[in-house]
Amino acid sequence: MQNIEDINIKKIYSWFGLARRAGFLVSGDDTTIKEVKKKNLYLVILAEDASDNTKKLFEDKCSFRNIDCYHFGNKVEIGGAIGKSPRAVLGIKDKNMALQIKKLLGALSD
Repeated sequence: MQNIEDINIKKIYSWFGLARRAGFLVSGDDTTIKEVKKKNLYLVILAEDASDNTKKLFEDKCSFRNIDCYHFGNKVEIGGAIGKSPRAVLGIKDKNMALQIKKLLGALSD
């Protein structure tokens, strides 16, 4: 039997894939930072195994622009969830999708 936390983790990865298919997801450092600077994102996800420099860059840029930034998963799992090679960072461009993912991320930290 799976516990609630494992189910929520799977749901989060499913939301990443859904956002990509819907055209509401950007991934990779360069593309994501451009969207952050334009304030086109509602949520940024950083892989827990991203480099310290990458984490600091995105945390600072997101904080300055009031964009929520969460640490979740690892590069290989994030990349796999969106059908791409490993990714350290991704951004969600749709407000409602970002809200759903944030709810699930919040449930993990409870």
